[in-house]
Amino acid sequence: MGDDPRTRDAVARSILENGPSTAVALGERLGLTPAGIRRHLDLLVADGILEARDPRVAPSRGRGRPSKVFVMTDNGREKFEHSYDDLAVAALKFMSAQSGEHLVSAFAQSRADDMVRKASSSISKSDDKVASLAEFLTEQGYAASVGPRGTGEELCQHHCPIAHVAAEFPQLCEAETEALSNLLGTHVQRLATIAHGDGVCTTYIPQITKQVIKQVPKINTQAKAGKAQK
Repeated sequence: MGDDPRTRDAVARSILENGPSTAVALGERLGLTPAGIRRHLDLLVADGILEARDPRVAPSRGRGRPSKVFVMTDNGREKFEHSYDDLAVAALKFMSAQSGEHLVSAFAQSRADDMVRKASSSISKSDDKVASLAEFLTEQGYAASVGPRGTGEELCQHHCPIAHVAAEFPQLCEAETEALSNLLGTHVQRLATIAHGDGVCTTYIPQITKQVIKQVPKINTQAKAGKAQK
């Protein structure tokens, strides 16, 4: 069973679709025993498909060493994505040739709208919208993180499930950027994308939303004062 290439393929695809995962999470997701999942993980690491990393944040309580997180390497990404990407690119090229570029743009917008629909509820209720968005993107397989940058924050997506397709059709990246802006309620700026050959997709998010909200009462007060004088 440990040498079954189909199960090994399922393990790798699970990480590709769900993002970095621990052995325990993978075992539960695929219904494999701890010993079984570790045999497959060891083989995938040896083949250069996966690599094991320390988790970003170690638990503050509890005993023992934090579980390793398994991530897809660039080599693994190339191997497991190309077959799907080739089909997707061919389909979008056919769509464009038969019906025009506007249909590709409509598809990209539909995909972005779906992202907004799925994420809006949890993000709107969060006190930290950027962190909540990063968590959602990680659940979608983007392996996202957030860090400070200048007067704002930088959202990093360390993996892109559609990188090769987006390289052919930038409308996908453009629509996704607009979706991020809609979810956060502020302008955002894409600084780099995996689709264009960068190592990470990075998006700058200025911290301006709270400032705008604070200015609203002052504007209203001034407007009322003007009416009173009249």
